Amino acid sequence: MKEYGHRGVLLATTLSALAGFVDAVGFLTLGGFFVSFMSGNSTRLGVGLATGRWAEATTAAGLICLFVVGVVIGGTVARRVGEGRRSAVLLAEALLLFVAATLGTLGHPGPGMVAAVLAMGVENAVFQKQGDVGVGLTYMTGTLVRMGQRITTALHGGARWDWLPFLALWLALSGGGALGALSYLKIGVLALWLALAVVVALAAGTWLAERTGKATRDRGEPSTG
Repeated sequence: MKEYGHRGVLLATTLSALAGFVDAVGFLTLGGFFVSFMSGNSTRLGVGLATGRWAEATTAAGLICLFVVGVVIGGTVARRVGEGRRSAVLLAEALLLFVAATLGTLGHPGPGMVAAVLAMGVENAVFQKQGDVGVGLTYMTGTLVRMGQRITTALHGGARWDWLPFLALWLALSGGGALGALSYLKIGVLALWLALAVVVALAAGTWLAERTGKATRDRGEPSTG
């Protein structure tokens, strides 16, 4: 993750925390289904099919399909505006979280979770690079594998601390999940408004950084990103 610089690592870590937060709210709202962790939903799909729990299998399959649609939306936005303009993807995520929070506030948490799942799919395009995911933000299995690989490299004479950013991503998602659960226990699905506020702030900050970076490049000065 070194290629993304300190700002990029901080953004990725914050978005992982956000994914954990929203996932916890969705998990409690949906009674044990996930809005960002599709490996868990895939397991529930398989178990539901094997045990004849068709309603559970249908719910899991629907969530997985929605997530993929969200990834397509995010990837399309990134391609249209340029993969370097992360603020546009963040804005798309913010709009979907606004819909989710609004529906939840109006007493329609189920439909609200549809928008939340789409938002989590969109988030994965923030670090899209040449059409592929640069950093996995809403799932941690691959991140933990990469951390283990970097630790192995360090133990065999390689870079000593390259595993730390991956640890930070995992800690952020886990911590975000805890905060999301606590928030849900206090204010229910209204906790999504807190997630929305974070994404709006990230989108605004990223947009300003992009404008500053563009102005710097236009003047021919070296970028500090």
